Amino acid sequence: MKRWIAFWNILLKDMRAYYLKPPNVSWGLIFPLAWTGMFFIRSGRGLESVPELLPAVIAISILFGTTSLLAVTVTFEKRGRSFERLLLAPIPLELLMLAKTGGAVLFGVVNPLVPIVLAALLADLSGVAWGVVLLAVVLISISSTFMGLLIAVMVSEVFEAQTLSNFFRFPMIFLCGLFFPISALPVFLRPLSYLLPLTYGVDLLHGAIQGQNVFPRTLDLAILGLFCVGLFAISVQHIRRRWIL
Repeated sequence: MKRWIAFWNILLKDMRAYYLKPPNVSWGLIFPLAWTGMFFIRSGRGLESVPELLPAVIAISILFGTTSLLAVTVTFEKRGRSFERLLLAPIPLELLMLAKTGGAVLFGVVNPLVPIVLAALLADLSGVAWGVVLLAVVLISISSTFMGLLIAVMVSEVFEAQTLSNFFRFPMIFLCGLFFPISALPVFLRPLSYLLPLTYGVDLLHGAIQGQNVFPRTLDLAILGLFCVGLFAISVQHIRRRWIL
């Protein structure tokens, strides 16, 4: 019971101290909407393109929101040495890291509600498989959060975390099938797409919203699950080797 009390206290502390700050709101919400608006205007197809662009808006909102949060919370606390003191808490390291990342996952799940509501007001989304959308949103949030955690524990400053995050985030916009299919990419770039977790999350969203899956749904779920477990395990191992052993 004490472990779970500590878990919730750490989670609530991070939510009060770091979340809903202007940089997080801008990167997690305003930037994706502005980026998608550019494609929406460029397409010249009016409201017909809303269901086509909605998976991209959802994915980018989650990706930029979650990774930006971890870049702030973990790197700030590492610089202030409070992260090291937190590691002394009498709870398992895995549970501690789940508490540190739980708020970012929740933020990632809630963040795409804004573009989804806007899309529902602009277009007919009656044929959307919302259960699959929710599952995809949760898995993308978890995998993106753990990717942000891995980046944050590898650097010392916030600007380093943001720079390294952009090294992965911006290529994902073009390589993961957000705005155009992977089949349209040059052949030599396609293997990179298959190595990115967002590819499979976007494929789930396209299948749920447009009915156009590239991979079987079970394969998307399995690979996303493996990415979540693998990224978290690597992050915890890095923390244990650098700060504990």
